Amino acid sequence: MTDHRMPGISRRSLLGTLALAGVAVGTSMRFAAPARAATASGTLNIPTLLDPTTDSSGTKVYTLSMESGTTEILSGVSSATCGFNQAFLGPVLKVAQGDTVQMDITNNLSAVSTVHWHGAHIPPSVDGGPQNTIEAGATFSPSFEINQGACTLWFHPHALGTTSAQVASGLVGMLIVDDDSDGAAALPTDYGTDQFPLIVQSLPISSAGVIQSTTAGELASTTSFPVLVNGSNVAVDGTPTLAVSAGRVRFHLLNASIADLITFTRSDGGTFTQVATDAALLSAPISVTSLQLVGGERAEICIDLTSSDSAVVLQATVTAGGARGGSGTSKILSLTSTATAAADSLPSSLNTFTALDVSSPSATRTIALSNSGNTMMINGVAGTTMSAMAAAEIMTTVGATEVWTITNTSGLTHSFHLHDVPFQVQTINGTAPTGAYAQWKDTILIAPQSTNVIAMKFTDYSDDTYGYMLHCHNTVHEDEGMMAMLMVMSS
Repeated sequence: MTDHRMPGISRRSLLGTLALAGVAVGTSMRFAAPARAATASGTLNIPTLLDPTTDSSGTKVYTLSMESGTTEILSGVSSATCGFNQAFLGPVLKVAQGDTVQMDITNNLSAVSTVHWHGAHIPPSVDGGPQNTIEAGATFSPSFEINQGACTLWFHPHALGTTSAQVASGLVGMLIVDDDSDGAAALPTDYGTDQFPLIVQSLPISSAGVIQSTTAGELASTTSFPVLVNGSNVAVDGTPTLAVSAGRVRFHLLNASIADLITFTRSDGGTFTQVATDAALLSAPISVTSLQLVGGERAEICIDLTSSDSAVVLQATVTAGGARGGSGTSKILSLTSTATAAADSLPSSLNTFTALDVSSPSATRTIALSNSGNTMMINGVAGTTMSAMAAAEIMTTVGATEVWTITNTSGLTHSFHLHDVPFQVQTINGTAPTGAYAQWKDTILIAPQSTNVIAMKFTDYSDDTYGYMLHCHNTVHEDEGMMAMLMVMSS
C-alpha cells in the first residue's frame, strides 16, 4: 500500500487501449468475477452486484480496479472510456450499517486518481478526497465502518483538476447502504428482482466520440448531450425495458451528469413514491409526480405495478446546468410486471427524523460561491491546489452544530456537496423547504442569485492532517476552483 498523503457496462462496450484526454490509459483490462445475475428480464443494463470476500476478522473486502477501454456511446463510433472492473461505469456494492469494509482499489490507469465515497460518513483519511491520491499502478486499501442508516451513496474519482474528465469518462459506481430498521425491511431489497439502480447521465460528447469535461468542451458546436441509463444511450439503443415478477419495484436514482439537472416523471403523468433522499430514508413515504436531481444527487423511489394495465414509462427531462448542456425529455425505462397480487402497503413511517436545534449554533458561516470568468471560487479562493485550500480552510470541532448561509450571486447553477456529515436545509431564499428537501441531504441545487441556509452537526471523526471537502458537484466548476477544505478537530 502506498502513502496517499499529499507532500455495469454498456452492452456494446469493447476492450481497448485508446488514449483518453485527461485520463491516461492502461495496457490491459482486468475484470473482477461477476457476483450474481439479475432475475428480471428486458434490455435494461443491470450493473453487477459485486460480492465481497470476508477476512478472518469479519471485514468485507471488495476488489475494485480502475480500468480503461472503449465504449460505443454514439452509433458506430468508439469512445475512449474508463470504469471500475470494466470499460465503462462500475458494479454496485451493497453494505449494511455496522459492517466493516475494506476497499482494495488498484489504479490501472496511467494517471493519478482517487476514489471518493460520496455521502459516506467516514474518517477523512479514507474519504477519497484529493489527499488520498492513488498513483498509476498503485493500490489503496482503505478500511472503515459503515456508520449510517439506509441510503444510496456512490463512488467516483476526486483528484485535483481531473475529477470532471475521470467522472465523465465513466468512473462511476453505486454504493447501497442497508440497515435492520423496520422501515428498510418494508422496502424491496432483492437486487435484480425488485431493487435496481438507475444511473442517468447527460453526457457531453463530440461527434467524433470524444467525451467532453470542460467549459470549452461543453460550448463546442460539435458537442451533443445524449442521455445514458446504466451506460446505454437511449437515443441509440432505444428505451430500456424491464420485466419483473414483483408488484412493487424500488429504484435507486443517481444523476451522474457532470453538470446537467435531471427531472424524473412518468409519461402518463402518474405518481411514484419517494422513500429516500440521498442521505437517508424519509420519515414517511411521499407521493410525487416529479423529482429533480442536480449532478451528484440521489433519491430512492418505489413504483407499484399491479394497478397498471400497461407499461409504466419513466422519463428524464434534462436542463442545462453548465455553460451549455442537454435539454428535452427522453424515455429512460419501460417497466412491466407479471404480478397479480398487490404489494403490501408501505408503512406510514420509514424513519425517525429529528430537526437539528439551531437556536444557539456553535458557529454561523457564509459560504460565498462566485466566479471570475471560468475561475470558480468559494469565499474568494479558487481551490485548485491543496495549498490554496489550506490557506482558506474552514475549521470546526466534533460536536459542533453549525449554520451556513450559501450565497450565489452569479448567473450560474451550482450543485453543493458537503463531505463527512449530511445537513438539513433551513431556508431557500428565505422560505422553508417542503417534502423530502426538508429532511437529510448531502447534495443540493444552488440556483443562480439564490441564498440557501443549511445546518449540520459534526460527529465522530476528527483529524489534524486529513480534511474533508465542500464543493460544487458540477465537476467542471470543481476543477475550475469551486472547492474548499473542511478540517474537523477534536473538541
